[in-house]
Amino acid sequence: MTRIRFDFGTLTLDAELLDTPTSRAVAAALPISSSAMTWGEEVYFEVPVEVAREPGARSVVTPGEVAYWPDGHCIALGFGRTPISQGDETRLASPCNIFAKALGDVKTLAKVRAGAKITVTKVE
Repeated sequence: MTRIRFDFGTLTLDAELLDTPTSRAVAAALPISSSAMTWGEEVYFEVPVEVAREPGARSVVTPGEVAYWPDGHCIALGFGRTPISQGDETRLASPCNIFAKALGDVKTLAKVRAGAKITVTKVE
């Protein structure tokens, strides 16, 4: 399975792509450069990928699941509570396509600040 790397400058996070239409579209667009935005315990950023919401898209994710947000053309990395979470869940703004699984500790994303430069590349 293909691996990708999110490089935030001060830290990196690798993920393994799942076999989905979204993962294929993201892989085809690599390398990607963007700027981080944060929303509670979520880092997200715009990408040059447009994919429709897939069957099985959902708002509540497990930390470590890498999501594509069709409504905003963004990759979303939820690692804890967001402003709309209920209890301890990780709830994204609207249903997202899960396309990869993080291989490292997503809690390290708490160090990422809004405006940080992000590059996403394929790991060879």
